[in-house]
Amino acid sequence: MKSLLILSALALAGGHAIAADTIDPANAHGWNTSAELGAISTSGNTVGTSVTGKIDAKQETAKWSNEYILAGYFKDEEVTDDNGEKTRERSAQRFSLSAKAGYKLLHDDHGKLFALATHVDDKFGAYIRYSTIGVGYGTQTYQSDTHTLDVEIGPGYFRGVRSEGNTENGMTIRGAANLKWKLSDSAQFRQNISVERGTSNIHSMAETALLTKINSTMQMKAAFNIRNDTNVPADKKNTDTQTSVTLVYSF
Repeated sequence: MKSLLILSALALAGGHAIAADTIDPANAHGWNTSAELGAISTSGNTVGTSVTGKIDAKQETAKWSNEYILAGYFKDEEVTDDNGEKTRERSAQRFSLSAKAGYKLLHDDHGKLFALATHVDDKFGAYIRYSTIGVGYGTQTYQSDTHTLDVEIGPGYFRGVRSEGNTENGMTIRGAANLKWKLSDSAQFRQNISVERGTSNIHSMAETALLTKINSTMQMKAAFNIRNDTNVPADKKNTDTQTSVTLVYSF
């Protein structure tokens, strides 16, 4: 089997060129955007292509801290049918978007009241569509020269369509945490986790990532993502995982 790893960066118009998560105090108010893309193509005994990408745009003003995220992942594989003919089939396809507006309560920007809306379209998941809205409170509970820890909590409402076609909806309580650890001037470790507990399901997401700086605007990112639902159809697994290596371009 011959494998080819293709890594490239996406560009998005607007903003100042800065390293990810490094904001000059003079430019603390404005846009900070990152775009990442990774792809794997295989040939030989196994033929297929998978692509993952994400755009994360953050906006800072005197009173507001906003974030908009668009992400996607798909995987195509070559399969052989009973007649020996080879065809390409889509085996994974997921798109997600979210928008969060945070109103700053303190002059140091740590305490915020936020409103959040998310939507996931997962063609082969336990929930083929999953949407949430919520409000809550977020703050930075720890900060040092090398570590920061941000947490959020609040109520919300979800609506999900399961793979067999049934629709679920109801109230949720959501908690989230975001840890950043500066390992060196050129490397950073991140751990993000969010948990939404509803009346019939607990929906959890987590990302563990290591970023290494290539230059002032580009980084290499290795990440492991987990998505888990406690209540899924009989023919679906509770946990989906994804391992990726991408290039991240920040500006």
